[in-house]
Amino acid sequence: MSPSEALEMAREREVDLVEVSPLANPPVCRIMDYGKFQYQHAKSTKVKQKKVDIKELRIGFRTDEHDLEVRKNQAVKFMEKGNKVKIEIRLKGREKMHKDKARENLANFIKTIPFEYKIEQEIKSFPGGFNVVIMP
Repeated sequence: MSPSEALEMAREREVDLVEVSPLANPPVCRIMDYGKFQYQHAKSTKVKQKKVDIKELRIGFRTDEHDLEVRKNQAVKFMEKGNKVKIEIRLKGREKMHKDKARENLANFIKTIPFEYKIEQEIKSFPGGFNVVIMP
Protein backbone atom coordinates (compact mmCIF):
# COMPACT_ATOMS: atom_id res chain seq x y z
CA MET A 1 0.00 0.00 0.00
CA SER A 2 1.32 3.46 -0.73
CA PRO A 3 2.29 5.75 2.16
CA SER A 4 -0.42 8.26 1.29
CA GLU A 5 -3.14 5.58 1.41
CA ALA A 6 -1.83 4.29 4.75
CA LEU A 7 -1.80 7.83 6.19
CA GLU A 8 -5.35 8.42 4.98
CA MET A 9 -6.51 5.13 6.53
CA ALA A 10 -4.82 6.05 9.86
CA ARG A 11 -6.50 9.49 9.87
CA GLU A 12 -9.91 7.91 9.27
CA ARG A 13 -9.44 5.60 12.26
CA GLU A 14 -7.93 8.44 14.37
CA VAL A 15 -4.75 6.49 15.16
CA ASP A 16 -1.06 6.77 14.21
CA LEU A 17 0.95 5.28 11.36
CA VAL A 18 4.13 3.89 12.96
CA GLU A 19 7.17 2.73 11.02
CA VAL A 20 8.11 -0.66 12.52
CA SER A 21 11.00 -1.75 10.34
CA PRO A 22 12.58 1.06 8.30
CA LEU A 23 15.39 -1.14 6.90
CA ALA A 24 13.06 -3.67 5.24
CA ASN A 25 12.33 -3.36 1.56
CA PRO A 26 9.64 -1.94 1.40
CA PRO A 27 9.57 -0.37 4.90
CA VAL A 28 7.03 -1.99 7.23
CA CYS A 29 4.49 0.26 8.98
CA ARG A 30 1.67 -0.43 11.42
CA ILE A 31 -1.52 1.48 12.19
CA MET A 32 -1.83 1.76 15.99
CA ASP A 33 -2.38 4.12 18.91
CA TYR A 34 1.24 5.06 19.60
CA GLY A 35 0.54 6.65 23.01
CA LYS A 36 -1.11 3.45 24.22
CA PHE A 37 1.82 1.41 22.86
CA GLN A 38 4.35 3.56 24.74
CA TYR A 39 2.34 3.26 27.97
CA GLN A 40 2.15 -0.55 27.74
CA HIS A 41 5.85 -0.79 26.90
CA ALA A 42 6.82 1.36 29.90
CA LYS A 43 4.50 -0.67 32.13
CA SER A 44 6.03 -3.98 31.02
CA THR A 45 9.61 -2.78 31.67
CA LYS A 46 8.66 -1.68 35.19
CA VAL A 47 7.32 -5.15 35.99
CA LYS A 48 10.60 -6.75 34.94
CA GLN A 49 12.65 -4.70 37.41
CA LYS A 50 12.83 -6.40 40.81
CA LYS A 51 12.17 -3.96 43.56
CA VAL A 52 14.44 -4.32 46.59
CA ASP A 53 13.03 -2.90 49.76
CA ILE A 54 14.94 -2.00 52.88
CA LYS A 55 13.14 -3.48 55.86
CA GLU A 56 13.93 -2.02 59.27
CA LEU A 57 14.33 -3.80 62.59
CA ARG A 58 14.78 -1.91 65.83
CA ILE A 59 16.26 -3.41 68.95
CA GLY A 60 16.80 -1.78 72.30
CA PHE A 61 19.86 -1.59 74.52
CA ARG A 62 18.34 -3.93 77.09
CA THR A 63 16.27 -6.19 74.78
CA ASP A 64 15.76 -9.69 76.23
CA GLU A 65 17.02 -12.92 74.58
CA HIS A 66 13.59 -14.12 73.43
CA ASP A 67 12.82 -10.75 71.83
CA LEU A 68 16.18 -10.83 70.04
CA GLU A 69 15.30 -14.30 68.78
CA VAL A 70 12.02 -12.95 67.33
CA ARG A 71 13.87 -10.09 65.62
CA LYS A 72 16.44 -12.52 64.24
CA ASN A 73 13.66 -14.65 62.72
CA GLN A 74 12.11 -11.52 61.18
CA ALA A 75 15.47 -10.58 59.63
CA VAL A 76 15.80 -14.08 58.13
CA LYS A 77 12.27 -13.88 56.65
CA PHE A 78 13.01 -10.49 55.09
CA MET A 79 16.28 -11.70 53.55
CA GLU A 80 14.67 -14.90 52.22
CA LYS A 81 12.34 -12.64 50.22
CA GLY A 82 15.39 -10.81 48.83
CA ASN A 83 15.08 -7.60 50.86
CA LYS A 84 17.84 -5.67 52.56
CA VAL A 85 17.56 -5.30 56.33
CA LYS A 86 18.48 -2.22 58.32
CA ILE A 87 19.05 -3.10 61.97
CA GLU A 88 18.99 -0.24 64.41
CA ILE A 89 19.75 -0.06 68.12
CA ARG A 90 18.22 2.95 69.86
CA LEU A 91 19.69 4.51 72.97
CA LYS A 92 17.60 6.53 75.41
CA GLY A 93 18.60 8.70 78.33
CA ARG A 94 21.57 7.37 80.26
CA GLU A 95 22.02 4.48 77.86
CA LYS A 96 23.84 6.97 75.63
CA MET A 97 26.78 6.84 78.04
CA HIS A 98 27.38 3.18 77.06
CA LYS A 99 27.82 3.54 73.31
CA ASP A 100 30.62 0.95 73.17
CA LYS A 101 28.36 -1.66 74.82
CA ALA A 102 25.53 -0.79 72.39
CA ARG A 103 27.83 -1.23 69.38
CA GLU A 104 28.95 -4.57 70.81
CA ASN A 105 25.31 -5.67 71.34
CA LEU A 106 24.49 -4.81 67.71
CA ALA A 107 27.56 -6.67 66.42
CA ASN A 108 26.66 -9.75 68.51
CA PHE A 109 23.08 -9.65 67.23
CA ILE A 110 24.28 -9.58 63.61
CA LYS A 111 26.58 -12.57 64.25
CA THR A 112 23.63 -14.64 65.51
CA ILE A 113 21.75 -14.36 62.18
CA PRO A 114 22.00 -17.83 60.59
CA PHE A 115 21.22 -16.61 57.05
CA GLU A 116 24.01 -16.04 54.51
CA TYR A 117 24.39 -12.24 54.33
CA LYS A 118 26.73 -9.47 53.28
CA ILE A 119 27.17 -6.24 55.22
CA GLU A 120 26.31 -3.43 52.82
CA GLN A 121 26.82 -0.59 55.29
CA GLU A 122 29.05 -1.05 58.34
CA ILE A 123 27.88 -0.25 61.87
CA LYS A 124 27.39 3.49 61.81
CA SER A 125 26.62 5.90 64.63
CA PHE A 126 23.76 8.37 64.50
CA PRO A 127 22.49 10.69 67.26
CA GLY A 128 20.06 8.13 68.74
CA GLY A 129 22.27 5.02 68.53
CA PHE A 130 23.75 2.76 65.84
CA ASN A 131 22.57 1.09 62.66
CA VAL A 132 23.81 -1.37 60.06
CA VAL A 133 22.45 -2.52 56.67
CA ILE A 134 22.82 -6.15 55.62
CA MET A 135 21.71 -7.86 52.41
CA PRO A 136 21.30 -11.49 51.37
